Amino acid sequence: MLFKEEFLHFIWKFRLYHREPMYANPGGKIRVIHPGVSNKNAGPDFLEAKIQLDDTLWAGQVEIHYRSSDWLLHKHQDDLAYENVILHVVYEHDKVIYRRNGSEIPVLSLKGKFKETLYNHYHALINATSRFPCERQLHTVDALSIRLVLDRQLIERFENKTQAIYQLLDKNKGDWEKTFYYFLCRSFGFKVNTLPIELLAERLDLQLLKKYQRNPMQLEALLFGQAGFLEGPFTEQYPAQLKIEYAFLQRKHNLCPMPVSLWKMLRMRPENFPTYRLAQLSGLLQRHPNLFNLFLSVDQFQDYHKLFTLLPINPYWETHYHFKKPSVKTNPQIGTSSVQNILINTICIFLYVYGKYTDQEKYTERAFGLLSFLPAERNSIVAPYQLAGVAMESAATSQALLQLNKYFCCQKKCLNCTIGIKILNR
Repeated sequence: MLFKEEFLHFIWKFRLYHREPMYANPGGKIRVIHPGVSNKNAGPDFLEAKIQLDDTLWAGQVEIHYRSSDWLLHKHQDDLAYENVILHVVYEHDKVIYRRNGSEIPVLSLKGKFKETLYNHYHALINATSRFPCERQLHTVDALSIRLVLDRQLIERFENKTQAIYQLLDKNKGDWEKTFYYFLCRSFGFKVNTLPIELLAERLDLQLLKKYQRNPMQLEALLFGQAGFLEGPFTEQYPAQLKIEYAFLQRKHNLCPMPVSLWKMLRMRPENFPTYRLAQLSGLLQRHPNLFNLFLSVDQFQDYHKLFTLLPINPYWETHYHFKKPSVKTNPQIGTSSVQNILINTICIFLYVYGKYTDQEKYTERAFGLLSFLPAERNSIVAPYQLAGVAMESAATSQALLQLNKYFCCQKKCLNCTIGIKILNR
């Protein structure tokens, strides 16, 4: 049976082998005092291991392969990083391996030292025909263990999003307001139109928008004009006036509009049309000139939602989702689920990143607190976990599950997941 190396890592890390008696070749009787710490970077698989060979105590690195000859296959003999390996753990010992100084590296073969049915359980787990590997067995894992995994995944999700903000902040020379504006605009793309609205934010500087925040018609003309929506002839007064205003501002500020073809509207609900979203974004920018500082100053979680309500949106959008396309009368304000999406994916992330960057714990705590205050998201990814028994307590839970699903479940990394390990160790 050919085992994957990651499975042998699992056996070694959690000492799932028969421990007595064991012998290394050469070296005699071996006792594993500590298997070491998993190395996530280049180099040997485990660092800081401690083993006793007969009467000699060794401390150093451990490398794991299916066959000992894989050492040569992977060309470790040419890599100085492997000179401090004190033990070569393999399933099958088929070749003697030497260090560069000519000394033989002790080998421990795990063949026959663990129940091979354990691999059958692992193989069945990662090949299960379910929406995620442990869907049918998740209910057997205690709630505390699941909670600890999700808490860690939530932190990882925040950390994963941190780097992109830091990079743009550096590009903007430390301007948090400008950086926040870009990511806020991005959130109004709601996945489908993320790319074009990113391009719009790049073409439409925040300082320029601020000059016209007290003139709604010109502010809206800048947004719709730069987005490419004011190209055609208009018979209705509102878009016709916008076109006139944009033509003036375009000449004044030497602006270049985007190709309107970049925006996606096919098979989309009217309330998600980019024109509708830009009208809402315009209302938000009119109402709150200094958005970033405003979001930092909010103390009560329920007040975040209020910042998105009763925005000054032109009445035209009560009867239109797009220019030249009248519709039944509706409320153009941002819907509750959309507000929650923005709070979860933009506001919480910025609170966390700003808190980390400035070393102000109150903001990182507020980020976690706001997520715990918001209701859990409902989508096709988190729904199976709920059906499998995970309590959907808040958006903190759903965000953690999205992270777990993307980086563990979809990649079948059950051996790196505490939940998977608990299931296999039952």
